[in-house]
Parts: sequence; structure tokens; C-alpha cells
Amino acid sequence: MEKNPGPIFVGFSGIDGAGKSTQIANLRAHMKAAGLRVHLITFWDDVAKFTRLREASGHALFKGDKGVGSPDAPINRRDKNVRSWPMTIIRLGLYFVDAVSLRRVVKRALKSGADFIIFDRYAYDEMANLDLNNPVSRAYARLVLGFVPRPHISYLLDANPAEARARKPEYPLDFLYTCRRSYLALNDLLGGVMTIIPPGTVEEVERNVLKPALKRLAFEGIQTTQSEIPSLKATLSSQLNEHDVNRALS
Repeated sequence: MEKNPGPIFVGFSGIDGAGKSTQIANLRAHMKAAGLRVHLITFWDDVAKFTRLREASGHALFKGDKGVGSPDAPINRRDKNVRSWPMTIIRLGLYFVDAVSLRRVVKRALKSGADFIIFDRYAYDEMANLDLNNPVSRAYARLVLGFVPRPHISYLLDANPAEARARKPEYPLDFLYTCRRSYLALNDLLGGVMTIIPPGTVEEVERNVLKPALKRLAFEGIQTTQSEIPSLKATLSSQLNEHDVNRALS
């Protein structure tokens, strides 16, 4: 992709409740305001295969709640937090099917005419569901992630598990701590390919998400017209200082 400049594509990963939806919406709005054509792809809806069967069988087998939890209506999901050996074997097969699908989705997206493509979750999120203390799981993660295209920016939104669960109460707190460690271990396993965004206020996280996106825009040479530059500066100046904005647009 470095040799054939085209659309920029980024992925957002992290534990449930880390704030991915909020930051994706913010980044999408900023890129649209900059005059870029933005395409959003949701991993579960647009990439993962057999989703209805996976949901139905998981609910039937493990009796977990369905839906999305909220502070006013917490739920108890039982799906990816079930890490028995039979479920791990099933996941290995499903995740490879999803990886094949992901390659196709990325290929289509890069030819879609979009300037900026955002993935809401990526293959990293599936690999983080595995027990990466196990050498077989680590080898599998390397294999699959070497097979799928690597985003220009892979955001990993770090979060305090207790605060994340308060925002989105769906999984037990101990599982969220395990999941967070798994994401960080996966990043170490891959040599630090993910851009870790530390916890902070919504505004602080938004600034930290925007900075690498702006640098990548400049690196790829994606141009905005002169008439769009003032609009882009006005949009971003509230989040970044003048030096960062001018450097990204130079």
C-alpha cells in the first residue's frame, strides 16, 4: 500500500466500553468536514460470517442475555467470555473464515472511491479473545494477522476496565481485565503495530486519535483544495494546536 497510494484505512479496537463508538463518530465527522469521502465498516455486520447462527447458538448454549447493556439496564452476556477448549477450537475456525472475508471487504473498500475508511473493530479484536498465554494461540494469531491487510493506523483505545464496565455493563469485570491484558499482549506479540490511545476525557482521547490521522493524511499526500483548507483548520484547531494543524497540512 505504501507503493500504491490510495485511501487511508484505520481500525478501532479495545475492550467493550472503551469509547470506540464515540471516537469513531468524532473522527468520521472531522474527516467529512475536511472534505474527505469517508466510509464506515462495522466488523460484526459487514465482515463476520454466520453472525445470526453465532448469536443464536451462543444464547442457546450459554443462556446469556442478548442486546447492548447500559448503566440503566445492565445485562450479562455469555459469548466471547466463555473460553473453554471446545469453544476455542470453534473460534479458531470461525476467525479464519472472518479473516478471509476481511481480505475481500478491505479490497472492495479500497476500490470504493472513499478517501478515508474506518473499521469499527478489526481482526485484532478477535485475536484478543484467545488465550495468548498459550503458544498455539499465539502462533495462530501471528498467522491470521499476517494474512489480513494491516490498517494504516490500528487504534487501540485503552481504558480502565471498571470505568468501561460502568459505561457498558455487559461482561464481568474480571473478564474485562483479562481482555485488556490480552490486547496489550497481542500488541507486544506483533511488535507494537497498534497505536495505543491512553485513557482520558472524551476531548483528550479525541485529540490523540486525530494526531496520527493527520500525519497519515500528509504522508499519503491526500490533498484538499485551497478552499477546503480554512474549513479543515477551523474544524481541527479546536482539538489541536496551530503547529500540529499546519504541520499536517503542509
